[in-house]
Amino acid sequence: MSQESKVEIAKKRGALLRGTIGETLASEETHFQHDDQQLLKFHGTYQQDDRDQRISQRKLGLDKYYQFMVRCTLPAGILSASQYLALDQLADQYADGTLRITTRQSIQFHGVIKNNLRATIAGLNDTLVTTLAACGDVQRNVMACAAPLNTPAHQTVRRVARDLGKALLPETRAYHEIWLDGEKTQTTQPESESFYGDTYLPRKFKTGVTLDGENSIDVYSYDAGLMGVLENDRLIGFNVLAGGGLGMSHGRANTFAQLAHEIAFVEVDDAVAAIKVVGSIYRDFGNRENRKQARLKYLIDQLGLDRFLDLFHERANFPIQNPRAVPPMHFKDYLGAQSQGDGKFFYGIFVQSGRVKDTAELKLRTALRTIVQQVQPQITLTAQQSILLTNLSAENLQTVRTILESYDIEEPDKIAAARRYSMACPALPTCGVAVAESERIAPAILAEFETVLTSLGLRDVPITIRFTGCPNGCARPYTADIAFVGRRPGVYHLYVGGGLPGNRIADLFAADVKQEDAIEVLRPLLEQWADQRTEHEGLGDFYQRILQRDFPRRRITGKEKPTLPILQAPTEVDLGAQR
Repeated sequence: MSQESKVEIAKKRGALLRGTIGETLASEETHFQHDDQQLLKFHGTYQQDDRDQRISQRKLGLDKYYQFMVRCTLPAGILSASQYLALDQLADQYADGTLRITTRQSIQFHGVIKNNLRATIAGLNDTLVTTLAACGDVQRNVMACAAPLNTPAHQTVRRVARDLGKALLPETRAYHEIWLDGEKTQTTQPESESFYGDTYLPRKFKTGVTLDGENSIDVYSYDAGLMGVLENDRLIGFNVLAGGGLGMSHGRANTFAQLAHEIAFVEVDDAVAAIKVVGSIYRDFGNRENRKQARLKYLIDQLGLDRFLDLFHERANFPIQNPRAVPPMHFKDYLGAQSQGDGKFFYGIFVQSGRVKDTAELKLRTALRTIVQQVQPQITLTAQQSILLTNLSAENLQTVRTILESYDIEEPDKIAAARRYSMACPALPTCGVAVAESERIAPAILAEFETVLTSLGLRDVPITIRFTGCPNGCARPYTADIAFVGRRPGVYHLYVGGGLPGNRIADLFAADVKQEDAIEVLRPLLEQWADQRTEHEGLGDFYQRILQRDFPRRRITGKEKPTLPILQAPTEVDLGAQR
């Protein structure tokens, strides 16, 4: 007999995301219990604890040092100058003094204690920034091509992202009752969620919107997506994508990371409705018993793509065509000074692992605050955890450059490629599911890569190296040239074979590698790449060529055999013949 998961039970009895959150907030408790922990995610916050302090707390006979991560919902990653400055102030007032740009174009705060939770969320809402649906089993932050160009096509992409965010935002009044006014809304109308129902979706639902050939948001890695199709630079509609997702579990062959399928082409005005249809199928047929098998990709795998397409056509009340052919994918990080095409400029600033902070060596947070105060730009966050300052006059652009230089912020073209294109999730000490370090080890490992690649003449050749502290895939490791995926403290699976365009899945290259051994394990491949690469050939492309792959890989499971032994066997692959 089937049995709902504990999270489904929590949602069902949670009274449209209320649970006992309000009562616990008003109590002396330092943390929330299971049901409320799950419901809090829908409100944009995760209950965590400082894992660096667990042992010392235990020795003192104390409970865990509980704290909260609070995440904003920012469709297309766009903020005004006043909003950014308000968030910067809240980081000092209630959090750990840093802002963290996420891999999904948002900002999150770490280190918020329970007594400051309501004030933090209310403070964000005072700036017209919500946290509702930043987490939880709903559509999360809607991503969009970060390029702040003012062509009609780019403007439409941003508009569709905003409209999609509004269309699938939960309707419950619980958010305002708990965090904003503290009072239950008086109404004679019964409350309901017209799209989600009282149990919302089986799991998270990630979406993104971009233009054909432009994949800086890794649109194929999400549950659903919209890829704008251009004809003579005019946006004629969107290819609809479904079934992507990069989370899986180590050692479980029935879990997998996968790129999305192209399922249809729809007109621009039907784009939001198309994603709602995909979401409705997921809502009604998704697995609510086993959360490790509950993402949309598993539903499509279970139903079969043909049956899923049948359901899509049955539910759609708008014209549907076959997906249109699109040009090859390419990638841009939009760093440095660039024209917006409307007489104004934007400037992209690299942010290591998305952490906006001040250190003794680098005052990045102060530099950004100074720029935003003086120039008042609009801000766009990128899927690579960087920040774009937009709508700059030529004079303001020079002011930005002058301030960055005064704070010794490196110009993008001087940053080694290994670091420039890197990403990392937060992992320890805040993430509850991390099994290994990520953000904290990234700078040292990237410095080692920079040394090796420089010695091989590859310092400035684009390469994406990504780090995650668990296999859930938050930093999109399985589409990278090289990825470190945590197995246990100090030990990682190494993945190789993706690339910046995000159009294929990597292979498990080497399993259970100690952190200190990783560079040496990868060195022979890096040396072969340096010696045998063709002009402009990236590491992932080279790797695919020497494996003689005919088609890009679109899926990898949690239980794979490493490819390193194959590359070490000259009878399997004649590397010399590939020159």
